[in-house]
Amino acid sequence: MPHHTPLIATIVGGLVLAFIFGALAQRLRMPPLVGYLIAGIAVGPHTPGFVADGALAQELAEIGVILLMFGVGLHFSIKDLMSVKAIAIPGAVVQIAIATLMGMGLAWLMGWAPGAGLVFGLALSVASTVVLLTALQERRLEMTRRGRIAVGWLIVEDIAMVLALVLIPALSGLLGGSGEQLSGEALAKTLALTLGKVVAFVAVMLVVGRRVIPWVLERIADTGSRELFRLGVLAIALGFALGSAYVFGVSFALGAFFAGMILSESELSHRAAEESLPLRDAFAVLFFVSVGMLFDPAIVLREPLWVLATVFIIVIGKSIAAAFIVRAFGYPLGTALTISVSLAQIGEFSFILATLGLSLGLLPEAGRDLILGGALLSILLNPVLFVLLDRMQPWLDARAGQVTEPTGTRMPEAGHVVLVGFGRVGHRIVMALQEQGRAFVVIEDHAEVVKALQSDGIPALYGNGAAPGMMEAANIAGARHLLVAIPDALEAGQIIEHARKLNPDIEVVARAYTDAEVEHLQKHGASHTVIGETEIALGMARHALAQAH
Repeated sequence: MPHHTPLIATIVGGLVLAFIFGALAQRLRMPPLVGYLIAGIAVGPHTPGFVADGALAQELAEIGVILLMFGVGLHFSIKDLMSVKAIAIPGAVVQIAIATLMGMGLAWLMGWAPGAGLVFGLALSVASTVVLLTALQERRLEMTRRGRIAVGWLIVEDIAMVLALVLIPALSGLLGGSGEQLSGEALAKTLALTLGKVVAFVAVMLVVGRRVIPWVLERIADTGSRELFRLGVLAIALGFALGSAYVFGVSFALGAFFAGMILSESELSHRAAEESLPLRDAFAVLFFVSVGMLFDPAIVLREPLWVLATVFIIVIGKSIAAAFIVRAFGYPLGTALTISVSLAQIGEFSFILATLGLSLGLLPEAGRDLILGGALLSILLNPVLFVLLDRMQPWLDARAGQVTEPTGTRMPEAGHVVLVGFGRVGHRIVMALQEQGRAFVVIEDHAEVVKALQSDGIPALYGNGAAPGMMEAANIAGARHLLVAIPDALEAGQIIEHARKLNPDIEVVARAYTDAEVEHLQKHGASHTVIGETEIALGMARHALAQAH
């Protein structure tokens, strides 16, 4: 049996160390993402010991980007994309321009040529798909208005970078790098061809993909094979991403996003998202490991001031620019800060631009190292910024005039029920509570749902149940029952644990899908857990036994 297995070694080494360091980070009350990055540094070429295959790690990470963008597309309709185009398009373009100019200014201070400054500035201007979406999904913000703006902004950035990756080689000679200098006519043709490919890609996906993708998945679902359905979902996500890149020259991420967005119109979209989730999470972890592998910690010692300046542009300069742009469009401060924090990091497109600039002789090696250092440090800082934003949320809500008590209703004072989550399960719970005349409060993180509940006279709080201050706002200390109807067991465990600290005697009921989730929820303080399949089985059995008698 051959022992030279770099693919297996890279996957196993990356995942095992990511698990170990991720668990340690969680234990130290830091985001697991920090542990994944440290795992990448540990298996990278700049530290002693085992060294994973960097090229393979990058390709595996790309699969994570594809699956993540496909999953976002499944929850992001064309209507959602069009609803934010008025701010996403001009906002992203202006923010890219400002960040690029800041990067060019720093490059000028370091004595680099204008071409190097342009590549460096562009690399600092574009946010990481994986980091942004991971942060939004952890806080269940991807379907809120601000989450849709952030995703739409990201899509515009991706399209802009696709154009940049085509134009930079064509302009390389003019910018001082290797390659011939194109005439004005040749340059115009190159730009027209690139724009034409992007337009053709969108047209094909909207006209052909809209018919083909749902039809194929529906035929697979008719077979009744869960294995084939899961395989079909992966084939569509990966196949359309790869095909779009080869045929139209767009990024893998953009092709996968459009495939998911088109499939979102099908009734099978929720099942498709569920089937792709485990692989998506695993490969997203490998993305962060691959980022850590690229980082040379010595750059921090060699060029500390330039590293700090690079991080400042990414985390502070770019964020301030984005916040001002969003505010200029009339959005509240909370939305502006969410967008700016979401974009306060760089990732995969930045690495591609750095590699391209280096190969064309435009960017010095120090530029690549600064980009990689800025990426790693900004990714490490991003969860911290989101935690600070979470702590500011009550103040931001009050500043925006968001009231927790709807007009004409009063929040219950004691003995009430606190319900977290108003999805299909939560909706049925509310109907039952209303029939029984029980006082209750709903906590939901979709602003549109909260507004609808409040307009119906139902006490509702807008926010994530695990966020600081939410349990206190619902007066959990005076509540009799806590019903956690959200499907995420990890988040539910955090909510239950916090509620128990504020009210040790409260009766807590939560939902679960597996015995392991039941054990996890009970460990965190759940009084009772409900597994949907178990309740269905008991109901069917009771019905059959009743008929027998």
